[in-house]
Amino acid sequence: MNQFLLSLSIILSSITYSFAGEITVKGQVVDNYGDALPGVVIYEAGNTSHGTSTNFEGYFSFKIEEGKTLIARAVGFKEQTFIATNDTELKISLQEDATELEAIEIVGSRSQNRTVTETPVAIDVINLADVTAATGQLDMNQLLQYVAPSFNANRQTGADGADHVDPATLRGLGPDQTLVLINGKRRHQSSLVNIYGTRGRGNTGTDLNAIPMAAIERIEILRDGASAQYGSDAIAGVINIVTKKNDDGISVNMGTGITSEGDGATANVDVNYGAKLGDNGGFLNLTGQYQHRGRTNRAPAEGEETFRTEVGDALADSYGAFLNAGVPLSENTEIYAFGGYNFRHGESYAWTRFADDDRNVPEIYPNGYNPNIISDITDYSVSTGIKSMYKGWKLDLNNTYGYNGFDYSVNNTVNVSMGASSPTSFYAGRHYLSQNVTGLNASKYYDGILEGFNVAVGTEFRIDQYGIGAGEEASYKNYSDGSLDGGAQGFPGFMPENEVNVNRTNAAVYLDVEADITKKWMMAVAVRYENYSDFGSTLNGKIASRYEVSKALAFRGSVSTGFRAPSLAQIHYNTKFTDFAGGVGIDKVIAPNDSELAKTLGIPELTQEKAFNASLGFTLNPVDGLSLTVDGYYVAIDDRIVLTGAFTEDDPDVGDELKAMGVGAAQFFTNAIDTKTMGIDVVVAYTHHIDLHTITTSLAGNFNHMELGEIHTSDKLKGKEDIYFGEREQMFLLASAPKSKFNFSVNHSYKKLSTMVRLNRFSEVELMNWDEEIDYYSAKITTDIAVTYGFTKNINWTLGGNNIFNIYPSKQDPLATESGGYYDAVQMGFNGAYFYTKLGFNF
Repeated sequence: MNQFLLSLSIILSSITYSFAGEITVKGQVVDNYGDALPGVVIYEAGNTSHGTSTNFEGYFSFKIEEGKTLIARAVGFKEQTFIATNDTELKISLQEDATELEAIEIVGSRSQNRTVTETPVAIDVINLADVTAATGQLDMNQLLQYVAPSFNANRQTGADGADHVDPATLRGLGPDQTLVLINGKRRHQSSLVNIYGTRGRGNTGTDLNAIPMAAIERIEILRDGASAQYGSDAIAGVINIVTKKNDDGISVNMGTGITSEGDGATANVDVNYGAKLGDNGGFLNLTGQYQHRGRTNRAPAEGEETFRTEVGDALADSYGAFLNAGVPLSENTEIYAFGGYNFRHGESYAWTRFADDDRNVPEIYPNGYNPNIISDITDYSVSTGIKSMYKGWKLDLNNTYGYNGFDYSVNNTVNVSMGASSPTSFYAGRHYLSQNVTGLNASKYYDGILEGFNVAVGTEFRIDQYGIGAGEEASYKNYSDGSLDGGAQGFPGFMPENEVNVNRTNAAVYLDVEADITKKWMMAVAVRYENYSDFGSTLNGKIASRYEVSKALAFRGSVSTGFRAPSLAQIHYNTKFTDFAGGVGIDKVIAPNDSELAKTLGIPELTQEKAFNASLGFTLNPVDGLSLTVDGYYVAIDDRIVLTGAFTEDDPDVGDELKAMGVGAAQFFTNAIDTKTMGIDVVVAYTHHIDLHTITTSLAGNFNHMELGEIHTSDKLKGKEDIYFGEREQMFLLASAPKSKFNFSVNHSYKKLSTMVRLNRFSEVELMNWDEEIDYYSAKITTDIAVTYGFTKNINWTLGGNNIFNIYPSKQDPLATESGGYYDAVQMGFNGAYFYTKLGFNF
């Protein structure tokens, strides 16, 4: 499938190619045993956008100028060049290259002789050049939302920090149950823990939007449990981001867009530069990016009763840079480095404080106000290492460091307890996370054992650090006798007693073997042991297999155990904040599990989540150009970590403690529930060539169903299950993904022109509102279009629209929704139609 998608991207982008003096080049590609090789990419040297790929009998055919140099490329084989001639039919033989230092590796397999179509588990490979050419999405979360049906992400509103980092899920599981890698190395998570919003409540996650899309060559999504291979967080799967290595030329892309309501204006500029380092194959690839996203407002209509006058996307300005480099020291040794920096300034409105609100100071805001929550997010990482070959072993010694920090401010606000003398802006504090991973990995392929045998071993040592820093005194202090609200309205600052600076270590070892028992049957086995300094050790395993009935049909499946360690944020996050239930503000605390308040209530300390994964599917290629993959999955997770409901001041066990703290309610992180998730992923694609026309259709869908088990409480909490994790919170968890999502697209290219039409169907979603009634969001279909014209080989222009028919979720009562508006953050979001244009240059 990797080679299929790569070749598809080549075909779709070939509109920039000039067809003067063309001949038809055709032939067959085979391996050194004479067997046909499907999915081999063949392209013009120096112009990767012009080419094709071999079918399942190894044949290819496409048009090119006579005398041009062509390159044939396949994973696990040495590249071969040849000249375009009018020969009747070419015969190209590729030689295996199992020991190549720069062999392409695909997430989910450490074998150097395995292509994505030969893996025993489901893997999507998304070529960014293809996808970004036909979409107006500025950030990665929203892009993946529309190209990977099992991936879901929605922008939140009125959810504090979650307004600035989109919680994303894979197969409806938690944002923190998907592991993110960059070039195969573990990516650090965000320091944000979601406590509001409709998705990912109680979870941490990874900020994918901190990585410039212009720096990315492809995204690999492993849709299968992989804790035994890659460690914690890989219960739902793995997203591996592979960055660019091109070493010549400059590409510049500019774009802008706006919604049909005239707000949410966007602007994007990115530059990618590649250069050679030395004369022995060294490379340097640099990327710079600026993005702007304006606010949107979909608040209830004027005159309608509401709790908010500003409901919509936050403002965001983002500046990013990324570097990828490698320098050979010898024929068998290379040093490499990659990393990036991102700074994002975000502004979002909290709930409205009206003129007569107790949380207003009329002398300052006679007409009321909307507190403006400001986040300044700093995210950076650097990864350095050395690769070498020694007696057939491929060695990789690496160290990767990553950091994510949030600094909060609030303006257009007030500390009510200070009266008319209150400032209107405050520094509210910060939280931060860092991660350092040192790893040594080794793998070797043996072609003399069975039909091929690959063994990989490795070890990792990780240090995680998490901290909270206090804001200025006036951002959190109550200067009255308790009769007035204290702290900054909208986002009370972190207090000195909230401050933490904690760390933990983790040591891991793994063994991963793959064997081709016969030419048609392969098996893979992985086992991984990890030990955490704060809660102990875990051992997990995985068995996967694939059987090829024929070149057109293969079956694949796996079973594995998995785990996820509670994040340091879930263990140690604590704060006082203002929540709104049906428009009524209430001051709450989130208390850590080792606090006296948690012990008083009988909240147990956090432990790891444990999982069992199983998948079974098949790949089918019945005719040339047509492919079908179907994969069913089952994921059972015990002891999932969630954020409890609110225990209030009238609770007989903790009421007195809460009153003494001056707050009305308390929440905790806890291993509250077991879940079972079942589903099916389906991907169908068909490509057809008619003269110079290329038509590609694809249908990708996900069916997902989650079941919840009994609520786990301590003896002291018996009878309080409805508070501990009640029906409303359960429905938020069940709505982490629509029950089904489909994308159907048709792409057509002819010479310099290409078009795309895509239909997106989101199934119904149900949530419980503050009135304890069900908000039903009916199924919706949105339509996206894009037209791209290549003026020359180096200049192209795109005009397009997303959700062009202005489809919105089902309207609800704004006095009862989580967002305080007509809609919650479900399905396609609630901004309506968005139109854009982009211009690209390549030098």
